[in-house]
Amino acid sequence: MALWRAYQRALAAHPWKVQVLTAGSLMGLGDIISQQLVERRGLQEHQRGRTLTMMSLGCGFVGPVVGGWYKVLDRFIPGTTKVDALKKMMLDQGGFAPCFLGCFLPLVGALNGLSAKDNWAKLQRDYPDALITNYYLWPAVQLANFYLVPLHYREDPASTTLVSIPPGAPPLMAYLEGQWLGCCSLG
Repeated sequence: MALWRAYQRALAAHPWKVQVLTAGSLMGLGDIISQQLVERRGLQEHQRGRTLTMMSLGCGFVGPVVGGWYKVLDRFIPGTTKVDALKKMMLDQGGFAPCFLGCFLPLVGALNGLSAKDNWAKLQRDYPDALITNYYLWPAVQLANFYLVPLHYREDPASTTLVSIPPGAPPLMAYLEGQWLGCCSLG
């Protein structure tokens, strides 16, 4: 409980920094879970570069972009009723999610050395499946997130969902990164 109170104090004092670091930490943890429990790589075969890439993406892209989006969305659709949450989820999944995924996947490819041509070809081939996979999980998560969670904590359930999906259904971002890289070139 003391750790949770310390987290709340840090979040209140430095919301942006804490949200960015939380996103990076949870994305790194999601990749560790994906590699160890889903892919069963073992510690010797763990691709540390992939985990660092996920942490970097969490801190440098996912945390700032998603955190900023939630603030904009809350200003655009203020309120916490069920109807407000539904409107937010529809806008999030209908507008933001396709754009976010379309930026995230090529960014992963670029960070891992894919040429622009290869990155574009892979995006054209894999984007539809990645977006459909997104729609299996995220509308329900985001509906609950927008209805039940205060704005300053909203990024945490979304990030936590990435690491809490049961084994056999790998954390989405780590899984997508692994698929995007043809099960990864860094290590």
